[in-house]
Amino acid sequence: MKRCIACGAPLWETPLLTLDNMPASAQHLPDAQGVKEDRGLTLDLCQCMGCGLVQFDCEPVDYYRDVIRAGGFSKTMVELRRYQYKHLIDSYHLEGKKFIEVGCGQGEFLKVLSEFPVEVHGIEHDPHLVELARAQGLDVTEGFTETEDTRFAGGLYDVFLSFNFLEHQPDPGTMLQAIYRNLEDDAMGLITVPSFEYIMDHNSYYELIRDHLAYYTFETLTPLLERNGFLVEECEVINRDTLSVIVKKRPQMDTENLLECYVNLKREMESYMKYLDAWDKKVAIWGASHQGFTLAATTVLGQAAEYMMDSAPFKQGRFAPASHLPIVAPEYFDQHPVDVVMIVAPGYTDEIAGIIRSRFGRGVKILAVRTKHIESMQEATGWS
Repeated sequence: MKRCIACGAPLWETPLLTLDNMPASAQHLPDAQGVKEDRGLTLDLCQCMGCGLVQFDCEPVDYYRDVIRAGGFSKTMVELRRYQYKHLIDSYHLEGKKFIEVGCGQGEFLKVLSEFPVEVHGIEHDPHLVELARAQGLDVTEGFTETEDTRFAGGLYDVFLSFNFLEHQPDPGTMLQAIYRNLEDDAMGLITVPSFEYIMDHNSYYELIRDHLAYYTFETLTPLLERNGFLVEECEVINRDTLSVIVKKRPQMDTENLLECYVNLKREMESYMKYLDAWDKKVAIWGASHQGFTLAATTVLGQAAEYMMDSAPFKQGRFAPASHLPIVAPEYFDQHPVDVVMIVAPGYTDEIAGIIRSRFGRGVKILAVRTKHIESMQEATGWS
């Protein structure tokens, strides 16, 4: 089964379009001798059943890692880049930040970027293009995003740029992951790709070429970026036929409060179990739930408790994972009484507390784990 280059889902079995006698490449132009051997290809334009991305079902051209630009020095393109750079830098306060263009060719657009008050760097796969860029005084290193763990020279960057490069890639996710890992936590990015909407709106099948494996719309580009750690801040169509997207590196969720709860609850549980031990009191857990399993395994409750009660027959006679507490029916209490029952079943706490009062009487202290604390729901008679 053929799979999507972006998300890995199956492609529709029936191609959207089959094109015969297509050029094998837009850059390998045959000379007078080579033209005798040159042959066109049959290419299937397919669509992903999952993310919807339209793509050619073929191998990439052998130079997909290189950036070859015919119009990089045109007045139209230079002015367009100036407009994009100014908007990006002014809107997101990026003055003085460290920029890197991934796939910078011979530095055509880096030269324009150097007009702005930012730090300019580039990475390019083709060693000849690297030398041409360096000859202009640009800081360009030779390399490519071969794997997700690729490391760029010069450490982490504040902003990345990618101009009409992603559509050439047979594994766009790997490229985006590699970029992600070379960015500071609050980094921004600017990406452009040819617009498939433009091709559809103008019925211009002649825009299709093997060099461009993927044909993006905002609807297919956005989820690709989001799956690989970027939040889309802005989208616009530029130069009639190109999608331009500004992204922000997605921050990792702040779990400081969760960690605080973990530490505090462990500490509170240790303190309370020491108190019970000092009074020679026994404790059991009610709730063979995932919450009960985790608390028993990650705090001293699992070592201090005698057993774990649960009303579900299919759990009884088994053991809690990790803590290995025996799981028993509530009737087990009758022959093996304890002084304290700790309820660990957040959705049923009040109901279970009522059952304990009814079955075990007022001589049992009832505790419950509420959010990040241990709460008393019934004081036992005869001890404190």
